[in-house]
Amino acid sequence: MLRRLHPEQPDAFAFTPANQAWAEAQITKYPEGRQASAIIPLLWRAQEQERWLSRPAIEHVCEMLGLAYIRGLEVATFYFMFQLQPVGSVAHIQVCGTTSCMICGAEDLIGICKEKIAKSAHELSADGKFSWEEVECLGACSNAPMAQIGKDYYEDLTGARFTEMLDELAAGNVPTPGPQNGRYGSEPQGGLTSLIAHDSGKTQYNASVQLATDIGDTIKRIDGTEVPLLAPWQGSAANKGQKPAKAATEAKTVAPAKAKPAAKPAAKPAAKAEQDTPVSGAGKRPRTMSAPRKSGADDLKLIKGVGAKLEKTINSMGFFHFDQIAKWGQDELAWVDQNLEGFKGRASRDGWVEQAQKLARGEETEFSAKASKDGRYD
Repeated sequence: MLRRLHPEQPDAFAFTPANQAWAEAQITKYPEGRQASAIIPLLWRAQEQERWLSRPAIEHVCEMLGLAYIRGLEVATFYFMFQLQPVGSVAHIQVCGTTSCMICGAEDLIGICKEKIAKSAHELSADGKFSWEEVECLGACSNAPMAQIGKDYYEDLTGARFTEMLDELAAGNVPTPGPQNGRYGSEPQGGLTSLIAHDSGKTQYNASVQLATDIGDTIKRIDGTEVPLLAPWQGSAANKGQKPAKAATEAKTVAPAKAKPAAKPAAKPAAKAEQDTPVSGAGKRPRTMSAPRKSGADDLKLIKGVGAKLEKTINSMGFFHFDQIAKWGQDELAWVDQNLEGFKGRASRDGWVEQAQKLARGEETEFSAKASKDGRYD
């Protein structure tokens, strides 16, 4: 199946404060130089936030991870878990159409989707609340036919019950997930014939459904507040006292930085020389420039970890050239790390100074050589 980006795209994307904090914590989960491994969870989080995955969202994630845009597009278009077009504001219905479900009535469910939602898959309903698609096997064959709505399975469906569920969702209610015919799980329809002793003391619903109903997490979108610790793999010290609500208020949304005016034409006086500036925050603020030199700004995207938006942020802070970054000492580096909004710690983590020192000497780094070879900026 050919998967393309939707023809209508938003102008920009930014994570919410809570999701930004979560995304930054996810990146720390991977070893130095392997941050690209976080691409799937970050793309998924972006989709959970917006309900679908737009091009600006894909590019934003790539910039956070220091990846060429094409790498993010490859992942997003390969995996069917990513929705590349707007979906219903209430729910996106995924009806299983593989063998077991098909012979048990999946065609009836698809017919109801066409009647009540839209004639074609991936089209929004008239009120924008619903969308649907037929998917391959979802692995609940013993409970066929079934559909996935949000994060949960709705199993043992009939046309009548499926219609009722859509009406409940449209009215703002959330049907209880799991089997819809009274079964507890995937036991025989006539009841258990073995392991009966283990049937005592069970919860109201099977484990998956019980947890979903207990925490109210069914068609609800992820917003960052579900995670008790932003980075549990870093240990309790790194997360001491961090509650989701607090993290959400402290994190800042990453928005495109406003760049300072472009360099003046060569015929006019050269940009102001570097000057010492007051210390602000942790460490010592490096020398800055009001504009690039006559020769023009260096392409800071050749530094691993710097994307187009982050380059604008760095420029707006007064840094345009490799040799500026190459001169940063530990105090200057600490200041930069603290003042990169939405990217705190990126300069140290990705080794900007060491990379800039090579690039300033006219040498190539492993990243810059690969970026040029891959045609990253074409």
